[in-house]
Parts: sequence; structure tokens; C-alpha cells
Amino acid sequence: MIGIEDAIARVRAAAKILPVERLALANARGRVLAEDVVAAMPLPPFDNSAMDGFALRASGNAIAAGSEFAIDGEQAAGDAARAARGEACEIMTGARMPEGFDSVVPVEDVDVLERDASQRPRRIRLKAEVAPGQHLRHAGEDMPAGTLALQAGIVLDPFACMLLDALGVVEVAVRRRPRVAVFATGRELVADPQRALASGEIRDSNGPYLEARLVEAGAEVVRRATLPDDAATFVAAVREALAVGVDAVVSTGAVSMGRYDFVPEALAMLGADTVFHKLRMRPGKPQLFAMLPKGVLFFGLPGNPISSAVGQRLLVEAALRRMLGMPDETRWRLPLAAELRKKPGLASIQKAALRIHAEGQVRVQPLRGQESFRIAPLREANVWALLPEEGERFAAGTLVEVLPPSHMQAALLGSEGA
Repeated sequence: MIGIEDAIARVRAAAKILPVERLALANARGRVLAEDVVAAMPLPPFDNSAMDGFALRASGNAIAAGSEFAIDGEQAAGDAARAARGEACEIMTGARMPEGFDSVVPVEDVDVLERDASQRPRRIRLKAEVAPGQHLRHAGEDMPAGTLALQAGIVLDPFACMLLDALGVVEVAVRRRPRVAVFATGRELVADPQRALASGEIRDSNGPYLEARLVEAGAEVVRRATLPDDAATFVAAVREALAVGVDAVVSTGAVSMGRYDFVPEALAMLGADTVFHKLRMRPGKPQLFAMLPKGVLFFGLPGNPISSAVGQRLLVEAALRRMLGMPDETRWRLPLAAELRKKPGLASIQKAALRIHAEGQVRVQPLRGQESFRIAPLREANVWALLPEEGERFAAGTLVEVLPPSHMQAALLGSEGA
């Protein structure tokens, strides 16, 4: 057996970064950026008003309350640049500042002394002092031109796309999605949710779960099947997946020491090289990782649902990040909400939930029902807590490593790339 960190390192070393493809920004949401994006224009692109009010000339000096100004024209959002005329002009939020004006007084901070026939202000008096440059948004104040807008390796989430839309980016370079096949093995598994279960049968929950998680993690699932405990059938399914061009195969079940645990035999038939089989961790000790022909990764996850979920999160997603050109994931470190015990000599991956306590501190609350067959506790879980091999008792307040359900959420607490 090897340790978790050693296993993850071997997976990362075997995973190869995938090619780049160019997509219209509208079609790239949720993808991983492959090249840095530099701002080709400043944001905002011009000086503009932050308020509905009146543009004035302060020229570096405060304008005293009680000062009066004649209003010459107006500037609305979308109006083209123009030179300042007269003492002041009416201006709307987002409107370009006329050249020569440098400050804005909000409409609520003036008394309108005169109006024209259309009820537009003709003369105003200041109710309060106007500071130089107040309520003015400067060109490039948000982002100067030439600034690194987005770094390669980030996910193009709605925030990132909002920035790119504002910069007028039409097309981006992204990493190709890893193509993955998923096979759940076991003659007891029933994939059809409408078929009645016979004696000894159970529903296949691993296959749908893995497909959903892999898609969320940035992969494209091109094959998914529920297979019997038969090496020949399994080998045929893997060969079909290889023929359509997958980057990884993920299977569940048949990797332990039982009579029907045929995956090692099937891998030998496929000409695979086993990298490791069994880790010093619980749940999911019999994790298997191998290299199939042409560099295709193979992950043999245990059949118990939580063991399978843990293997997918720790091992498969480590490979996906490397394929997608993302930085290696940085784990959070947060305090335990209560004392916790585990078996010494094995790392423990626990279902847990982040809780905000009365004093405002976020703490890690391990959940009841840690057995690898128990799915129901996942209803409350929003993180995995990782306890190291060393140690048996962890007091409340002890800092432990924590992972969100998906590596795509790794930046949630600002730890990504730290």
C-alpha cells in the first residue's frame, strides 16, 4: 500500500495536458482558459459619471456650498464625447464626462433655481461642498489597458465571462475536455430505474453519480454502462471506449480480493501497466490506477458508493486538473467543530459539513454514518475532511484539510493557487 499523497503525485505525473481549442465566448462558459487574456481596452473605457447630477469644474479645489451655476445642455449615457460648455451641464449616470469637467454633484445635493420651458434645470445652487473629482469614474480605474485580465488555468465562470464581455472579447482559447468512459460493475446492479428489483439486486447509483461529478469536474463522459462481473465483457467495453478515443476510463467495483474481483485480470488482458493498487486510507483502500495502451488512464474505484466517490474526488479529479492545465489544488485548512477519532495508520476521508458557529467562525462538522455504504449522510455533506495517517484522536479546534465536493469549487474560499 502507498499513501494518498504518493498516489496523487503518481496520477498527476501520468496525466498529460490536453490540446487547445478556440471557442466563441458564448460557447466557452464553464470551460478552462488555456491562454492568458490581456485587456485590450481600459475599463471603464472613458471618464464617466457615477451619479445623476451635474458636471462641474473643480480644477483641484473644493467648490463651496452655496455656489451657483448656469446649466448649459446635458450629457446622457451613450452620448459621444464633447467639449465642456458654460459653467456646468446636466449629466446622467454612466454618461461620458465632457472634456473640461472633472467633478459631479448629485441631483439631490442641489437646489434648482430656474427651469426652462421643458422643465429642465437652467440654474442650480450647491447644498453641500463638492470635492474635486467626486463621483467621477476614471478611464481604466477598474482595469487599465494592457493588464492581465484572466490567467490561463481558471474556469470561465459567469464572473470571468462578465469581465471578458465588458472587454469585448469574442473568442477564447480553452482546453479540450477530457473524454471519459464510466463502467459500473456487478451482477447485482440494475441500471433501469423502472425495473423491479429481484432478490439480491440493488440500483446502480455509482454510474450516474460518477457521470454527474465528472461533467461537473470538466470532463465529457462519452460512454457509461453497467456491466456484469465478467472479465471478457469488461475488456470488450474498455476496448470500445479506447476505439472512440477516451483519455481515461473509470470503473467501480471488482478491485478488491474477492472471487469476482476480476479487474486486475482484465487489465492484464488489455496490456495495462498497474501503477498502484491499494492505498493507506479509509474508505476506499483498494483504489487501483493503471495505464492503458496509448497513455489512457485507468481508475479502478471500489464498489461501495462512498469509496467510489472518494476515489473520484481525490484521484480522478487530480488527473482532470492536470489534463485541463489547471494548477494543482490547494486544500483548505479549517478547525474541527468536535473531537474526532480514527484508526491510526490509515488516512481517513470523512463526510463533513461546514458550519458557521455563534462566534462567526467556520468549523468542520463530521457527520454521522461514515461507513462506506451509507449514502444518506451526503444530503448534509458539503465538504470532505481529510485526516492524516498519523494520529488517532483529533481535538475540537484542530485544523484539518478540507476539500469541496468538486475541484471546480476550490477557489471558493480564496485558496486556489495559494
